[in-house]
Amino acid sequence: MAVDFPKMTTAEIRSAFLKFFEERGLKLYPSSSLVPDDPSLLLANAGMNQFKEYYQGKKTMKEIGACSCQKCVRTNDIDVIGEDGRHLSFFEMLGDFSFGGVSKEQACAWAFELITDVFKLPLDRLYFTVFTDDDETHDIWRSLGVPEDHISRLGEDDNFWAAGPTGPCGPCSEIYFDQGEEVGCGEPDCAPGCDCDRFLEFWNLVFTQFDRQEDGSMPELPHRNLDTGMGLERMAAIMQHKSANYDGDLMQGLIALGEKISGKAYDPESYEGASRSLRIIADHARAVDFMISDGVLPGNEGREYVLRRLLRRAVFHGRLLGIEGAFLNKFIDAVNELMGEAYPELLKNVTLVRGIVAAEEERFSTTLDNGRVYLDEALSQLEDGAVLGGETAFKLHDTFGFPIDLTVEISRSAGHEVDMDGFDAAMAAQKDRARAAVKGDAWGSFNDVWVELSDTCAVTEFCGYDDCTLDDAHVVALVADGASVDSAAAGQDVEVVLDRTPFYAEMGGQMGDAGSLTGSANLEVSDTKNHNGLYAHVSHVVSGEIHVGDTVCAAVCAHRRELLRRNHTATHLLDAALKAVLGDHVSQAGSLVAPEHLRFDFTHFEALSDEQLKRVEDLVNEQIFAAKPVVTVEMNIEDAKASGAVALFGEKYGDVVRVVSVGAEDKPFSRELCGGTHARNTAELGFFKIVNESSTGSNVRRIEAVTSEGAVAYLSDRAALVDSAAATLKCRAEEVPARVEMLSQELREANSKLKKALTGGSSDAIGSAIEAATDMGAYKLVVAEVPGLEAADLRNVWDTIHTKFGSQAACVIATVTEKGTPALLAAAAEDAVAAGFHAGNLIKTIAPAVDGRGGGRPNMAQAGGKNAKGLSAALDLARTELGA
Repeated sequence: MAVDFPKMTTAEIRSAFLKFFEERGLKLYPSSSLVPDDPSLLLANAGMNQFKEYYQGKKTMKEIGACSCQKCVRTNDIDVIGEDGRHLSFFEMLGDFSFGGVSKEQACAWAFELITDVFKLPLDRLYFTVFTDDDETHDIWRSLGVPEDHISRLGEDDNFWAAGPTGPCGPCSEIYFDQGEEVGCGEPDCAPGCDCDRFLEFWNLVFTQFDRQEDGSMPELPHRNLDTGMGLERMAAIMQHKSANYDGDLMQGLIALGEKISGKAYDPESYEGASRSLRIIADHARAVDFMISDGVLPGNEGREYVLRRLLRRAVFHGRLLGIEGAFLNKFIDAVNELMGEAYPELLKNVTLVRGIVAAEEERFSTTLDNGRVYLDEALSQLEDGAVLGGETAFKLHDTFGFPIDLTVEISRSAGHEVDMDGFDAAMAAQKDRARAAVKGDAWGSFNDVWVELSDTCAVTEFCGYDDCTLDDAHVVALVADGASVDSAAAGQDVEVVLDRTPFYAEMGGQMGDAGSLTGSANLEVSDTKNHNGLYAHVSHVVSGEIHVGDTVCAAVCAHRRELLRRNHTATHLLDAALKAVLGDHVSQAGSLVAPEHLRFDFTHFEALSDEQLKRVEDLVNEQIFAAKPVVTVEMNIEDAKASGAVALFGEKYGDVVRVVSVGAEDKPFSRELCGGTHARNTAELGFFKIVNESSTGSNVRRIEAVTSEGAVAYLSDRAALVDSAAATLKCRAEEVPARVEMLSQELREANSKLKKALTGGSSDAIGSAIEAATDMGAYKLVVAEVPGLEAADLRNVWDTIHTKFGSQAACVIATVTEKGTPALLAAAAEDAVAAGFHAGNLIKTIAPAVDGRGGGRPNMAQAGGKNAKGLSAALDLARTELGA
């Protein structure tokens, strides 16, 4: 089909779309983080995610609507990416949204104007679908000039959206672009909705206007909502006169880099081999860069596992292309260059992303090597032409992270097919288990009691930054057992919502305040929670009865609050100190601010050395001993960022934010956006002590620390331990390290002498085993269990046997370790090997008797196991195999 419209780059399309709707009164929102606030979502996958609370009525928007370009990650089609021109893991979704401010007529008219007047797509190549019964939308398109034969009616599966069996729902209308008969199926009834590639859907307009009831009736919602989505990559392909998502300018830039690095050529018509691998690396590199930049780190569960899978799949396909060594960071640099202007977070987090990618790429190279060992062993046990079992292939995939593509390729090169049905069945079973663990649907809280209260109650005003007591707080709601109630009597547990409160609700890692509410009733408050701006004082009614409308005195436990203030300020100091010692790639990945201690998770690639921990600790204490003022000001979000204030990964902030600085200088030691409560001066912290440093997962470290009273208690406990040790060792406290080292040396020497006695020729057990050696003709065979040893000691026993019999020595020996696990060793000298003794094959045969596995060379092999009771059976089996 002839090209009859101008070209536009991806950046031009993005800019034109957003400018168009912003000029028409819609507020431009930046993309939300890929890590959504909604716990039912793994990753942001649609433009409407960040506006869900507006749809639910929890929030209202001053403007008539919103527009955005949302970064998204789709996780359910990863296996098919690269096999066609459509599927992507990462994509950008352009959209315009309204919550009663834009009519259906206006939405359709704007869509029509944008695609025909701005994008200048010819009307004769545009097709529109509407829901079967949606005459209203049909008539709107007709009034705009769309011919009748360019409008199709599709059923509920295609053109009707619903949040669930009940709740918000409404018809959809999709806009298609005709790519021409040459890419179609050739059938006479080919039309939008056909499975062929001729009609490409590029914009979906969802009109959420009904509220489906249990009886199936669908009354109109109080106001109609609008949710539209236009895939940017798909639109770029259309506007650049291409037919596939991978043929647009952004993806082609990344594919060209892959061609340069690998030396392989890309064929846009091929969906296998090198072209498939080039597509996969280009796609996955974008997803990896954006996910890490939004605070997702590689791991084994949830979104962390998705990231690891994408990253490893990209590395694997680099291997298939013949790329030697680390290469993925070259793609990260290219993504940043192509998309950093539109998404500044990519440029802000370059060091972090590159570090994590490099570490994970190196780690996966080892994983590939380990998986290859397991696969080679499995293949060696198959007869010629036999099929590799699906369970084995799945274990490689699930346990070793070994891609099924690689398993299939290596197996075929060895003359074996893979049982893909068995693999698919194992994979399906795993997915079923995963689905069973999903937390509800995205609209599950639509009728939650806190949603209902948000319609009638104003958000709670927090007035506790400077005061811990408020005499005239008014009770605006009570919640007991998940339901709104009018009163609560003595003995009941209840959540109390006040119009104003000095109680800080749990947020940003800081625990909620505790204290009391007094008035017509006396209540103990054990915690404070934040439900979309409504502060719930989690309380127990000690006496009296509390009612909605009562006035109470709200008093925070001042001592507990002071400890929380100090530890929260300490986390800011710790964050700044870690950046100073380790580098700017450090970013907060979670925290807990409790009265007794603090916990701080941060991104880093390795454990901190003792020297680094001391430097961090010293830097924090320098700020504490300097008695720096803690300065808090409110300012515009852009001004705050310009001042150097640190913002957390993935955190959402309003237009006005609180900026907390440690120090009054223009460039203080620490400056962060934070809504929590803080010490007034660093001197209040007393001193800071790190009590533990550990790992919480791949590329995330955790520091636990104490300040103030917690630090005094910690050091007092440690001093008591030293005093106790000194008393036991009958020495002064300062002599304890030297005395412990002396005793440790004495113990090591005693253990060494004991091991020599147990494994040497003078050992009764070994001497008896040697005396009982079986004469196999060409060699002397010792088969015995030697008690009291560790697995490593079995080699010393073999040395003793080898010394005794020389080149005719052979053995199968076993022990039960101190942990209660069995260990086996088979070994042989030259004559025994020449006579057919193969230690590796023998261990492979007998190890299952102890629920173990192992192998090795003809002259030496070892195995561990889980079932110590099977040792005798294993040794008997060895005798049988050897004919002894």
